[in-house]
Amino acid sequence: MADLSGKKSGHNQGSKGSAVDAASFLRPIINQTRNTAVLDALASMIEQAGLVVGDLIPSETTLAERLGVSRSTIREALRGWESLGIVRRRKGAGTYLVAEVNSHTFNVPFNLQLEGVALLRTTQVRRALEVAVVRQAALHATDAQRSQIRARYDELMHTLDTGQPWRDADAAFHLAIYEASCNPLFGQLIRELHGAFHRIYRVPFGQDDIGMASFALHGELCEKIVAGDPDGAVRTIEAIIDLVEEDVRQTIK
Repeated sequence: MADLSGKKSGHNQGSKGSAVDAASFLRPIINQTRNTAVLDALASMIEQAGLVVGDLIPSETTLAERLGVSRSTIREALRGWESLGIVRRRKGAGTYLVAEVNSHTFNVPFNLQLEGVALLRTTQVRRALEVAVVRQAALHATDAQRSQIRARYDELMHTLDTGQPWRDADAAFHLAIYEASCNPLFGQLIRELHGAFHRIYRVPFGQDDIGMASFALHGELCEKIVAGDPDGAVRTIEAIIDLVEEDVRQTIK
């Protein structure tokens, strides 16, 4: 598992390797279009080389040469990891690990562990933002905005009932709530948060049903906001996020 707690171990303290040595664990990637293949290779390299928090990982040029991919592919992968708090990139100094990566004591594939912990971290931040959003929406939504929230909810339910791809409809429902909060920064921050995760993982764990259990509560969330009940809206969004987090934890057990 990737322990992304951010616990510091000190630069090079307990390190078993170096950035240059670590690259020897890499082999060319055949399918250059799969960003996840790059991430899997980097995660495996970090573990095999014994790199720890504070260690420098090989340069973009070295990684690209060893994996047989372009520097832009490596750069995009590292940018995604940086947004999730796994590495920190310092201009002129290189890229350093800022979170522990260790999979040898776990039975599920490492990439699922990393993916799951990353999603849990983004969801924890999302919780704080969503609580503020739904409270403000319940307090300040106009009649037109309440009608829009209900309409987006009805569209989401129709999408689910007819078996169509639901992510865009779900995003539209939540966007209507963000807009009703009367603070556009809420929606911007949450979209950026989701973007940080989905730049790497378009569909979590390769499954399209993660978080679907929470849809049973979306109607309640809609009604609480429309009714102007901020406390009820907060309780409901907390329950929704609880269900999403439980889905993730069950998947990476």
